[in-house]
Amino acid sequence: MAPHRYEFCGPPGAAGIVFGLPILLYTFAFVCNDISGCPAPSLLQPSTFTLEKLKAEVGWPGISGLGSWEATGVTLAYHFFSLLLWKLLPAEEVLGTKLVEHGRPLKYYLNSFSATLVHFAICAVGTYLKGADFIVWTYITDNYIQLLTANMIITVLLSIFVYVKSFSVDTNYPNKDMRELAAGGHTGNIMYDFFIGRELNPRVTLPIFGEIDLKTFCEMRQGLTGWILLDLAFIAKQYRSYGYVSDSILFVTAFQAFYVLDGQYSEAGIMTMMDITTDGFGYMLAFGDLVWVPFLYSTQTRYLSVYPVQLGWSGVAAASAIFAVGLYIFRAANNQKSLFRKNPSDPKVANFSYIQTKRGTKLLTAGWWGKSRHINYFGDWLQASPFSLPTGIAGYSILTAGSAIATSHAATMLDGRVVVQDQARGWGMLFTYFYVLYFGILLVHREGRDDYACAKKYGEDWAKYKKQVKYHIIPYVY
Repeated sequence: MAPHRYEFCGPPGAAGIVFGLPILLYTFAFVCNDISGCPAPSLLQPSTFTLEKLKAEVGWPGISGLGSWEATGVTLAYHFFSLLLWKLLPAEEVLGTKLVEHGRPLKYYLNSFSATLVHFAICAVGTYLKGADFIVWTYITDNYIQLLTANMIITVLLSIFVYVKSFSVDTNYPNKDMRELAAGGHTGNIMYDFFIGRELNPRVTLPIFGEIDLKTFCEMRQGLTGWILLDLAFIAKQYRSYGYVSDSILFVTAFQAFYVLDGQYSEAGIMTMMDITTDGFGYMLAFGDLVWVPFLYSTQTRYLSVYPVQLGWSGVAAASAIFAVGLYIFRAANNQKSLFRKNPSDPKVANFSYIQTKRGTKLLTAGWWGKSRHINYFGDWLQASPFSLPTGIAGYSILTAGSAIATSHAATMLDGRVVVQDQARGWGMLFTYFYVLYFGILLVHREGRDDYACAKKYGEDWAKYKKQVKYHIIPYVY
């Protein structure tokens, strides 16, 4: 039997992620706050630092205050409503890729785009009637920590459930349920398998709702929709705090909403993604879908809700241009590959060079795909960069009402508190630009995983391909 190929530094790395990422998100939530600053001022004054002072600055509620039964119930209601919309709304029926052990695809029902529109429509009516005081917006911002904890708890319980359930898979393939273990998810190490996911496509059958594919359900719904709902809640919070809304927070929310809705509108595209075709469903995907995406990716609007940055038309135009270039590269590259696969005789791709593999497929070596092996990743990273850029050189401190200030970079809240940058300037970038750094690392790691998988799949043809297309993601750089 061939030795297991661990990813993420194996079991130690898996344990580090399982226990470390929740701590990281709590750190972001508390250290970059709306009470004292981003970061908390005492962290910038080590000579006078005390733990008690830091607790006061971050509004530490104690361990018991990290969660609440009410917030957990509200979170469960949100997930249940997402499930209800999946069942009730018209759905597109699609087939996934063929399962390795069964040679047949699973069937999926997709309607995340219309479900999100329903969420937005309800919130639009509520906002029209109640304005920035609409209960959804105030509840999210007033119970942010508790909602974060609730989603973490749900993620852990869901991950335990699918891990235990995976041991009921009949590995004498093919089986009647078309259930399979993920190729890299049953190493025998409990921590690693719990993290990476043992079963490829775990499904449950519920009364009334029928069969639900847990992985695709979590992938495109609660977390992505929740991300934008958090953004909108922070816009409302900024309005309640200042009496106006800055162009920066509107820009970030608008482009993030486009990113989410565009992905949900083209939901069927996930059928060929590694998350669906290769990875098992475990803590890695569950935490990423339900916790990491909504609570980390909304960091920029959470920051801007406290320190409103005005971009002006030139700033908006510059950030929009970067987004547009990234979107163009991402779309053009993916469309080119799709066209080549479906109709290689089309005039747009008919003269493109390629490598004919022994498996019968073709590896494109011209056009966008002649510039790098994953030029689409470069476009994806570029279009995500403007999510952070509007925060500028981030960082702020919150002064009490009536504080004397001598700076042009100050914002005064309606309650009299003053938000300034001063010594915090630049330190806030650790939080607002973390997403851009993380996303770049994620794409590099994903490219490495794909390279390994393609090397196994295509053998010497892949080696030949890499000699012709030398760059991984960014032409002439990497």
